[in-house]
Amino acid sequence: MQKILVANRGEIALRIMRTLKDMGIKSVAVFSEADRNAPFVRYADEAYCIGPAPSNQSYLLGDRIIEVALSCKAEGIHPGYGFLSENAGFARAVAKAGLCFIGPPPESMEQMGDKLSAKATAKSQHVPMIPGSDGAISDYNAALTLAREIGFPLLIKASAGGGGKGMRLVNHEDELQEQMRRAISEAESAFGNGAVFIERYASGPRHIEIQVLADTHGNAVYLFERECSIQRRHQKLIEEAPSCILSPALRAEMGQCAVRVAMSCGYTGAGTVEFLLDDQNRFYFLEMNTRLQVEHPVTELITGVDLVREQIRIARGERLRFTQDDLKIQGHAIEVRVCAEDPKNQFLPDIGTLKVYKPPMGPGVRVDDGFEAGMDIPIYYDPMISKLIVHGETREVAIARMLRAISEYTIIGVETTLEFCAFALQHEAFTSGTFDTGFISTFFTPEQLTSAGCSTQTREAAAIIAGKVFTVPQHKPSANTPIGNWQKRR
Repeated sequence: MQKILVANRGEIALRIMRTLKDMGIKSVAVFSEADRNAPFVRYADEAYCIGPAPSNQSYLLGDRIIEVALSCKAEGIHPGYGFLSENAGFARAVAKAGLCFIGPPPESMEQMGDKLSAKATAKSQHVPMIPGSDGAISDYNAALTLAREIGFPLLIKASAGGGGKGMRLVNHEDELQEQMRRAISEAESAFGNGAVFIERYASGPRHIEIQVLADTHGNAVYLFERECSIQRRHQKLIEEAPSCILSPALRAEMGQCAVRVAMSCGYTGAGTVEFLLDDQNRFYFLEMNTRLQVEHPVTELITGVDLVREQIRIARGERLRFTQDDLKIQGHAIEVRVCAEDPKNQFLPDIGTLKVYKPPMGPGVRVDDGFEAGMDIPIYYDPMISKLIVHGETREVAIARMLRAISEYTIIGVETTLEFCAFALQHEAFTSGTFDTGFISTFFTPEQLTSAGCSTQTREAAAIIAGKVFTVPQHKPSANTPIGNWQKRR
């Protein structure tokens, strides 16, 4: 492949394009009207406007994206994550158009994208499972009978779910009927599929995921684990690799389970098998993500493997260049998601203009971002501004390096999650490795940030006094040449 269209936006589009340039492959961007002046659009070799800002009028229009790819003679499409990345119908349409979809086969997506079929697949490979229903359950009386067998607390989960949507915690029997109704309604609204299932709620769980790579020649490896237990609303904020709690034996056991799951569904490319680890170090299959993960950089830093490059090589039919024995853990990496959210206000999105945006630099620091000073944070998409990633020889060095990087990261104009991440990284539960997915509910209150440091408004005032606040002029669009329904930018 000599030209690849990146069907995504922001930091992940830019990150993919950089690897494409490393490989001597031309990149094509598609963008909404809201992203016309975004860095990823200017970086691409070619760029085409595909519609208005809302994603259902732009980034989710698979037919239009394929039409652009054919028009500009791209040979492949990389979906990144989110949007169409796990849409089996889109993957089939890409292949039908004679293009290469840089991801797993659509059949693997369907098998692992539905949580119920994914659970059945994992169970067939003798992977430990959390006790729960074997299939979808919609009848309240049947759900009540099963719930009494499983015991409370329990979780109701959407079969087609993700990102915490369609998930409900039920602590007592009298809550079951109402929470089940809400879960079904939310699942239907979010995914068009109201199927839900029930499983026991694991006490004090940790969220551990295993990165896998599989080629089209029957070779598969695991690239160790990522610890993703610091979450809000079931969405990750801090990730690290490796986990400080896994022994080499447990790591190998979980890795081998992940590889068996991937091989059993004919998986190819990069994927992630997720597990819950309870307070007795017993692990249970959770789900499989059939795409590149947001937190993939920490795996890259501890293995030296460019996962996007491997995705492209595998899509071209090449064999994996390494075996399991070749892979070694090198140091420790931590990633924090820098989101335009206000931790002092229940992590609600905080939309505005980046009056000052200056990312940190220095040894062992990597910033994957898609914004620059003067840009607005669009209301239409995920509020993540960037991913801040560090690497160090040890976990202690990585934590210290991350705290240094956070202190050097200057963002004025919106509230961000940086202050919370600094709080979490310094908390004794994190530094000692005794935390779990309940970290925020157990240890965090907004008042801790208010008392720990100055507000964004105070920092902005100080910057104004120092003469540091400025707005970078928006880059003017280059000349546009109409091509069908799109605008071409070179």
